[in-house]
Amino acid sequence: MAGKITLLRNIISELRYASPEGHVKNSLMLRYAVDQFRKYKTTDQQLCKAREEVEFMAKTYLCYLKSSRVHKEIQQEYHGRGERTVEETAKMVGFKLPHDPK
Repeated sequence: MAGKITLLRNIISELRYASPEGHVKNSLMLRYAVDQFRKYKTTDQQLCKAREEVEFMAKTYLCYLKSSRVHKEIQQEYHGRGERTVEETAKMVGFKLPHDPK
């Protein structure tokens, strides 16, 4: 049971990161996730294919949320800032341009 609660808490945490306001108290996403966990709540002694499927879907959704957040962070850090001049590009790779003989 502790693993399922941890999984739900991790999903809620990722939903907070994904939320523009930073809180998900009245969020439809949160309500849906909690409803699904409650709907498929079973004891560990019962063999329930639906519970296993829901747990797999919850882990998949958590992975999607984390990956989306990390992708956004990487994109913000390494995004291109537009077209660079020839001189800037040369400096990036360690070359120097010859001076203009005027």
